[in-house]
This record gives sequence, C-alpha cells and structure tokens, in this order.
Amino acid sequence: MTMGYTLDRFVKDLREITGETRDPREITSRLRPLVHALAVTPTWLAPQHAEPDINQGFGIHVLHEEPDHSLMVFVAAWASHRGVAPHNHGTWAVVAGVRGRERNVVWARADDGSRPGHAKLRRVGETTVGPGDVVMMLPDSIHSVQNDSDDVTVSLHVYGFNLNLTRRSQFDPERELEEPVTLTMSRD
Repeated sequence: MTMGYTLDRFVKDLREITGETRDPREITSRLRPLVHALAVTPTWLAPQHAEPDINQGFGIHVLHEEPDHSLMVFVAAWASHRGVAPHNHGTWAVVAGVRGRERNVVWARADDGSRPGHAKLRRVGETTVGPGDVVMMLPDSIHSVQNDSDDVTVSLHVYGFNLNLTRRSQFDPERELEEPVTLTMSRD
C-alpha cells in the first residue's frame, strides 16, 4: 500500500523550489501540482483541522512554518455559511480544496492605492474550489472566500511568509475602506 505524497516530502520540495527562485509566478506555477497532490492525499489531516474558530468564521491550523516565518503551510476550516471579506496576502499563495466547496471571488483595485485607508474594488471573477482544485495568487492578488454549504469545508494553504507578518489588508468594497488584518492561528 502506498501512502502517497506526504507533508514531509512536500516541505522538502517547497524548500527546494523556493531555494531555486524568488519569482512568485514561477514558485506558484511549480507548486501547483504539488499542492494538488498533497490535497488529494490528506494523510496529514487530523480531526482538529476541521474545527473552525466560530468567532472569526474559520480556523487556521498551522502544519509547517520555517523558523524565519517563511514557507507557511496551514489548513483552513471554514464554518458553514461563513467566509472572509476581500483581502490580499502580501505574499504569494497556493490554495487547494480538501473537503467541501468554497466560493472564491476575485477582486481588482479600481483606484491607485494612494489614499491611506481608502480602496475602490471591482469584482472581476468567481470560481468554486472543491477537492483537488487549486488557485494561485500573487502578493497583490485580492480575493474573498465564502462557504455557502451547511457543512464545514477544509482547504490547504501554502504561503511564502506568515500572513500575520506581511503587510496585508482587508477591504470593504461597499464603504471603499482598506484596513490591516491579522488572523487567529492554532499550532497543533
């Protein structure tokens, strides 16, 4: 019996790829099939990884982070009928569905970003991410996530750096606001 692609093997491959290039497009492109392989072979998934933080609407369960806070890998558990407002990551990202389906809306800035605290966004696309589906984002990509189902959904996330240590923002498109954002994360 084969165990498939493991988290340990993925971390080795992640380190190798990011050691060979700093280009976010090349990194995300090369990681895409590996993140897919890890998502469809979830031997690393523990029961607590499917537990959302009810206050924030999703739970973040860190699987790996380098000592310098780079190369963060975590599981997100999205509560039923909850999600997160449009946001950027401040680093490259590759995300894959593991369990359930999540709606991802892609946004673009319609302003030049010169006014602090102000952002005008326009919706430019939408995709549903299910088991094995992969989305890639560059540091300035903006998206929102919504779990429209009656069940908790689970996704695998890989980032170039710890999200709480990047300069990232959350947006309110209706009020045209931009503000800094941090996440509650568990390390299990």
